[in-house]
Amino acid sequence: MGSRQEMRSEETKNAIIKAAGELFSQKGFEAVSIREIAKAAGCSHTTLYIYFADKEALLHQLSIGPLKALQEQMEAALSDSSLSPEGRLKRVSLQFIAFCLLHRTMHTLFFMVKASRVDVAAEPTEELQIQRTRLFEVLRRALLACLPEHDQQDENLAFARIYTYTLQGIIGTYTHSEETVEQLLERLTPTFELSLEVLLEGCKQVLRRGEGRG
Repeated sequence: MGSRQEMRSEETKNAIIKAAGELFSQKGFEAVSIREIAKAAGCSHTTLYIYFADKEALLHQLSIGPLKALQEQMEAALSDSSLSPEGRLKRVSLQFIAFCLLHRTMHTLFFMVKASRVDVAAEPTEELQIQRTRLFEVLRRALLACLPEHDQQDENLAFARIYTYTLQGIIGTYTHSEETVEQLLERLTPTFELSLEVLLEGCKQVLRRGEGRG
């Protein structure tokens, strides 16, 4: 009896998570109410509150697992000693792009909703924001490993921001594409790679100009 109840409870929880993900993707996080989620999941709003305290709890449930998996994938690439620093940067960048294109309906949810700055010195307290910051840090470390060493930390941070903006711009261009992620990557990976090479060379050129002024 207990096992059957546990199964039904798990089914209800999964239905709530699925309904929330679909509604957030379709209408936006702020526009969706708890009652709408409960109705789509086939339960009452009071039942929903048994599993999740609020919409933020659902946001975390939907986002944390996939983002942690992405971080692990990127960290593994960053630790691959068989690749050059430039090869590692390219690998983690393409992993990030591919993940976001695969989850393009959830992209805003994963990275934008309830977001705070990922480049501040103070450690965030929200689990989701911590995860977003960790992903930014992987990209920052990968980029800086390709640049000449220098002591301008503000400039390093600016380079990391610009690099992240570029990745997000690439992703945003194809958010509403009807092509599958496989089709997009097959068609556009050479362009993505060239974009990353141009951006990296631009950062190096800025540093060289700075050295010349010094």
